[in-house]
Amino acid sequence: MFILKKTLSLLILPPLGPLILIAIGLLLSRKRPRAGKMLAWGGLILALALITPVSVRLLLDDLEAHPPLQVASLEHADVIVILGGGARSYAPEFGGSTVNRLTLERIRYGARLARQSGLPVMVTGGAASGEVPEGTLMKAALEEDFRVPVRWAETRSRDTRENADLCAGILLPAGLRRIALVTHAAHMRRSVEAFEHAGFEVIPAPTAFFRDRSQGRDKEGFLELPDMNGAYAGWYAIHEWIGLLVYRLSR
Repeated sequence: MFILKKTLSLLILPPLGPLILIAIGLLLSRKRPRAGKMLAWGGLILALALITPVSVRLLLDDLEAHPPLQVASLEHADVIVILGGGARSYAPEFGGSTVNRLTLERIRYGARLARQSGLPVMVTGGAASGEVPEGTLMKAALEEDFRVPVRWAETRSRDTRENADLCAGILLPAGLRRIALVTHAAHMRRSVEAFEHAGFEVIPAPTAFFRDRSQGRDKEGFLELPDMNGAYAGWYAIHEWIGLLVYRLSR
């Protein structure tokens, strides 16, 4: 099921998803010109929408719903839990593999919160067979690069649901139920659902917001052109909406 889910995600997510629609449309255009053209144009419009800032912001509206954490809220937490976001397998300058940029953004913010609060830290993230688990890489980065000790490192989870369930197996028996959850702002909605379902009381600690909601910035007009930042945010947003849909269908 895990491999099937990852394969389907690759086929649906941009850039491959819109390209598949365009290809199917072109293949159909000889026998069914109208349907073929509709599919091809639909794929092209979808590809443009997913890299254009104004449309990407609409996709992010309900995902980045949690505001930045107020540090005073950490007084109510027992643990800081940082979710893994992937690894970089080829990092010769680090002697092998290390955390990728997504995970680095998360552990940087988690380290900041740990220093501000003095709370213990847990990291969570597994790996494909034969690779170094994300949790191991996160622990090394936090302790060696940020000088923040990690009390628990969960290293078997493969997705957000498993992050939550396996963390619950470690923390809940110890009476640690209230967690400050660190992940990307766009990933927080799905993460909160998973961790609350696993039995936690979650204090969201989002980082790396894509949307700038500061005065004036969020109302930039329709004249904005597609760019690589919009493409990255669009891919991330679609990834999260697919994840939320899977949660709904699997309940």
